[in-house]
Amino acid sequence: MNIAIKPYQIEDVQQAISIWNEVVEDGVAFPQTELLTPETGHEFFSQQSYTGIAYEEGSNQIVGLYILHPNNVGRCGHICNASYAVKSSIRGQHIGEKLVNHCKAEAKNLGFQILQFNAVVKTNLPALHLYQKLGFTQLGTIPKGFRMKDGSYEDIIPHYCML
Repeated sequence: MNIAIKPYQIEDVQQAISIWNEVVEDGVAFPQTELLTPETGHEFFSQQSYTGIAYEEGSNQIVGLYILHPNNVGRCGHICNASYAVKSSIRGQHIGEKLVNHCKAEAKNLGFQILQFNAVVKTNLPALHLYQKLGFTQLGTIPKGFRMKDGSYEDIIPHYCML
């Protein structure tokens, strides 16, 4: 599978919200609880500093995406935050790694100096392994920082890397 990443465009909205909503519905990784519609999805993806769309070059099928935006404002405005989603049927094929690496380069191009993840859920082992592989630093643990879909709480582990 030959994967490329491009900037989000409105014609990507249906496939992008399908992948995004799949993660939201799983209820074990993203903090959002409401699903995106084509209208709210386009608004959401368009308001980010950058939304990257991963697609299979042969078929133009969207296989994943990321959103990139400031983590804070003012004196902390040089720190950015991102979220990643990969189509569940093709996870494990290093698409997430391509998304993170592309995101890091795009963040640097936009003038950010640090990429920070506020809430990596402790049970999200693929994400934890990927961030370790890519040189992110763990900042500790926030006990019960994430409410799972079943109503239980799980620890979160913030991460960062210098760009």
